[in-house]
Amino acid sequence: MRRYETIFIVDPDISEEERTPLFEKITELMPQQNGLLVELDEWGTKKMAYEIKKRIRGYYVRLDYCGTGALVDEIERLFRIDERILKYMTILLEKNVELEKIKEEIATKEAETNQVDNNVESEVNPGSTDTLEPETVEEGTIQTKSEEEGL
Repeated sequence: MRRYETIFIVDPDISEEERTPLFEKITELMPQQNGLLVELDEWGTKKMAYEIKKRIRGYYVRLDYCGTGALVDEIERLFRIDERILKYMTILLEKNVELEKIKEEIATKEAETNQVDNNVESEVNPGSTDTLEPETVEEGTIQTKSEEEGL
């Protein structure tokens, strides 16, 4: 099995609701073709170096995955058919990949992400159960500062 990276540019004028099914279609294709999706990284809308299909901006997405040549062919076929895809490019990253090593890499990234999320959450909402409660004072026992100091 080989590891590939495909970067593609989506029409920036389509909404997120229209982009989501496109990304789901690609991710569903991976297991069908005996592939493994490592990461789908959305870079967002950026200005392109040159105009493509009368567009000067594009929504960039990086797809990192493992699979065979048949998977790459199918992904690129979908990109050619879909008018929302402005441009794409696939690069071979590694020729022989161990799936177990890749799965460990994915699990490590997820664990780091969860740890960072938990740290950020604990900074925003500290887990401290200490609450500031008003002190209860018996009636008639209130002293002023001058009384305490003996003034």
